[in-house]
Amino acid sequence: MPQELLLQVTPEIATNELLLKDYLSKQIKVSVANIQHVSILKRSVDARQKAIKINLKVAIYLKGEPFQENKIQLPDYKNVASAQEVIVIGAGPAGLFAALQLIELGLKPVVIERGKEVRGRRRDLKAINVDHLVNEDSNYCFGEGGAGTYSDGKLYTRSKKRGDVTRILELFVAFGASEDIMIEAHPHIGTNKLPQIIQDIREKIIECGGQVLFETRLTDILIKNNEVQGIVTQKGDTILARKIILATGHSARDIFELLDRKKVFIEAKPFALGVRAEHPQSLIDSIQYSCDYRGEHLPPAPYSIVKQVNGRGMYSFCMCPGGVIAPCATSPGEVVTNGWSPSKRDQATANSGIVIELKLEDFKPFAKFGALAGMEFQKSIEQRAWHLAGETQKVPAQRMIDFTQNKVSADIPKTSYVPGTTSVEMGQVFPGFLSQILREGFTEFGKSMRGYLTNEAVLHAPESRTSSPVRIPRDPLTYEHVQIKGLYPCGEGAGYAGGIISAAIDGEKCALMIGAILNK
Repeated sequence: MPQELLLQVTPEIATNELLLKDYLSKQIKVSVANIQHVSILKRSVDARQKAIKINLKVAIYLKGEPFQENKIQLPDYKNVASAQEVIVIGAGPAGLFAALQLIELGLKPVVIERGKEVRGRRRDLKAINVDHLVNEDSNYCFGEGGAGTYSDGKLYTRSKKRGDVTRILELFVAFGASEDIMIEAHPHIGTNKLPQIIQDIREKIIECGGQVLFETRLTDILIKNNEVQGIVTQKGDTILARKIILATGHSARDIFELLDRKKVFIEAKPFALGVRAEHPQSLIDSIQYSCDYRGEHLPPAPYSIVKQVNGRGMYSFCMCPGGVIAPCATSPGEVVTNGWSPSKRDQATANSGIVIELKLEDFKPFAKFGALAGMEFQKSIEQRAWHLAGETQKVPAQRMIDFTQNKVSADIPKTSYVPGTTSVEMGQVFPGFLSQILREGFTEFGKSMRGYLTNEAVLHAPESRTSSPVRIPRDPLTYEHVQIKGLYPCGEGAGYAGGIISAAIDGEKCALMIGAILNK
């Protein structure tokens, strides 16, 4: 049996196999030559002290002990070409992992995706970045792989109660992700690598007899006696099925409007909203690592910060070390920001959403919209930002200290946000209570992270798509909609997930519930 150890080592030792073996030989009092193999099981950075350490959990195999490299394999997927069909709306992580799970259960997924396949999306991303043109069906939010494909690919979740995180990570590895995601405290694939993995998942679905239909937008759900019968697409096609997984993502406003129009029960849901703050990565490194230069053995430093300000939570969201800010509007006449990092996180800037938790009472000015009040609140801020910044995909921007002092920035340095920025007093973008909380909150952030509050940092507005503004209620035991039989609200868009991992887990859970019924 291998010997397992928990240890703290310097970054140099943690990144050098020979140095690590030498260190371990002294710890367990054996010669280096007697160590056959060292497996790293878990890895994280401990930057709480000036001398930064790397926490490792390792398994040490000595000579003579059985050791075999275990390659993670895909499940034995069946061919389901002739099996009973289940419609899956949306090819984001919830939809794709639901489809894979359906195949394991011997059911045929028919995946409907309004956007383009993962490679085809790139042309539309260039159009929004360079030409300020928003394709309502193909953008950073819509298209194969969903919002996570081209907006970072983070693979960690705060919730440990949602399901089997390890299974999802193993599936990503089996489809081509680095095995490092199995051991890192904050696993991350990277926007540059995730598209190929998503493409391979789609090809496996098709190889096994499933269908994936791109540029096919849902326009109606056929319902009879409160039970689904199928769907209608924008092309006028009708696809019949008695089970539908609705995994459309947090920005599918037309779907929320469709459900509301059909009097399918939905409800407004609180979410968080704010700005995206960009600092030089070197500055964040110096704050987090307490050093002038992080060196070659440490990763670009992330940060996570939470404060209570005037009774509201204000916190960092989707922090992207060595990353860039992207335009994530899904309709003309609005601007939205998000962030992403490549796999190496090697860009010169760090960015993070800095957002404030909203309450249902904040949506009262939009009460006439009923369950869509939060969505309309969200939309109003995005549209106001678009007007203030010049009615292109430029965003309102302000230096951080200038914002806290209600002072329009005399100039805005070039940031990673490609469409560009317009110097605006950010208080014009948000309702007064939100602007005040943000101003006080940044001052508090500066007290906790010395150097964070600086005019080297530029705020971009708004960061508004943190989660769905609508919840589509479902039975907590069956995952079926509380009113419509055969409809399974799923993932971020339905209000039951918050990121790639939790969305994928939720997709699997919905598929399992359907399998339990159809495979009786």
